[in-house]
Amino acid sequence: MNQAQKRVFLIQTLLEESPRYGDIEVPSDEAEQKRLLRSLMNVRAPGGIGADFLAAQDEYLQAATAEKGVTCLADLTPAQKDLYLWRGDITALRCGAIVNAANSGMTGCYQPCHGCIDNCIHTYAGVQLRLACDGLMRAQGHAEPTGQAKITPAFNLPCDYVIHTVGPIVEGRLTKKHEEQLASCYRSCLALADENHIESIAFCCISTGVFMFPNERAAEIAVRTVKEYKRKTRSEIKVIFNVFKERDERIYRSLL
Repeated sequence: MNQAQKRVFLIQTLLEESPRYGDIEVPSDEAEQKRLLRSLMNVRAPGGIGADFLAAQDEYLQAATAEKGVTCLADLTPAQKDLYLWRGDITALRCGAIVNAANSGMTGCYQPCHGCIDNCIHTYAGVQLRLACDGLMRAQGHAEPTGQAKITPAFNLPCDYVIHTVGPIVEGRLTKKHEEQLASCYRSCLALADENHIESIAFCCISTGVFMFPNERAAEIAVRTVKEYKRKTRSEIKVIFNVFKERDERIYRSLL
């Protein structure tokens, strides 16, 4: 099957999986097909699925990522020793691990085609990631506390692992507790990466945007915490500060 055929097969399989989608027809337009496929993956509850689906999905997602263009850590120039700044799509970055700004449920964003990083990572990793996260949460038995981290395989992403962390949500005034929780996110992710012998990690801008942590202060805490961790632990892990917006790129560039 070519990419178009795989896409239709994946859509049809997901539609057949749930009776409530019985009246939905596969659109003929490519963009609409892509949106429908992503939506169906986003709303799907964690669970097993047939080997034929997984094989087609894996080939489809890996080809889609290759089409976007993969960036390798080796192609980046450090801003400081072992510290990098890169603006781009974190789901197309080849490194040891990328960090996902997760919610306390830890199984991804269920809002169809939402623009958050949690949604993007789960979309391009494939349905296996939600199932893996669900297994971790069932074993834990309670919601993930803010400031901690968990690790999973990356499945169809070009990185090796995804490290999931729940950042603070700022409602009203920024407090010392918010700042301590954000710093804990960075320390927890770095420690987990080192425990798993991961040589490089890419951080998104945890808790900014819809979670309302001020961008400048979040970046200051991120850079300071990473430097303190590396100094205290003598870790040689390479750290990429991944940004998506020009504003955040300017902030991090001034700090680095």
